Amino acid sequence: MRLRLVPKDTKWDFFSRPALWLGISGGLMVLALVSFFLQGLNYGIDFRGGTTIRTESAQTVVVADYRDAMQPLELGDVTITEVFDPTFEEDQNVTMIRIQAQEGAQSVSADIVRNVEAALKVVAPDITFVSVESVGPKVSGELIQTAVIAVLLAITAVLIYIWLRFEWQFALGAVAALVHDVVLTIGVFSELQIRFDLAIIAALLTIVGYSLNDTVVVFDRVRENLRKFKKLSLKDVLNLSINETLSRTVMTSVTTLLALISLFVLGGDVIRGFVFAMIWGVIVGTYSSIFIASAVLLKLGVKRDWSKPSNTSGNQFANIDA
Repeated sequence: MRLRLVPKDTKWDFFSRPALWLGISGGLMVLALVSFFLQGLNYGIDFRGGTTIRTESAQTVVVADYRDAMQPLELGDVTITEVFDPTFEEDQNVTMIRIQAQEGAQSVSADIVRNVEAALKVVAPDITFVSVESVGPKVSGELIQTAVIAVLLAITAVLIYIWLRFEWQFALGAVAALVHDVVLTIGVFSELQIRFDLAIIAALLTIVGYSLNDTVVVFDRVRENLRKFKKLSLKDVLNLSINETLSRTVMTSVTTLLALISLFVLGGDVIRGFVFAMIWGVIVGTYSSIFIASAVLLKLGVKRDWSKPSNTSGNQFANIDA
């Protein structure tokens, strides 16, 4: 017996209240923007500036011990990552330590670097600092600007792609879904004050790709059914198309979430922010491909390939054998 997450041949009406779903999503986007402008994001070292220290030791790296040793220094946001490289020798254990810029300073002072080295020598007496590099406010500001440009260019590319592949109504629906996903993700990070760094920008771009893939699958089926069922209203065609692709959509999202939740629980602190963004993005991306992209398409309408539009009304979809 096959496991089904979605019943076979569903005939659910997803557009009985399209204005309600758009209103809820619009309200959540407003709340996300209010949170962003009032309290902002908890920027990581990439965007706030700081110092990166590369260490090397013959002893096995235990990130938790390194973190505990540095805790009394009260340096604020500190990221410790073990570096793996197949070219390293067996006794060559390398870590990257990132320390946020201290208030009123361009970078971490030499005294703080010495204090960090002394604290880590308690854990690994042979530890050496191979390199110490600082990221100033100017560079971090440029990184923020570049990240914003990357997200905007990705959404613009999606707009052009969907426009060329389908029609402009499809393109606006897809972009509305993508903007919805990105704004809500940023809003969650602002509200919960989760560290926001370059890894989260990578997650945002991945979310854009994931959401677009799901939306294109639905839109492809919509285009096919528009040609196949010429007497059905656009609402019924959209309902039919979403129901036909619903099993695939849910199965893809659930299997992706299983892998992401495993990473969130077992992956450690270094990638937890990235994985959280991906989990949230998969959930809102699945929602937006059904209730946002298709709802916008329903509101805009789409050109049919016959001269006189059908006067079909009511919920004919309930009588269609999917």
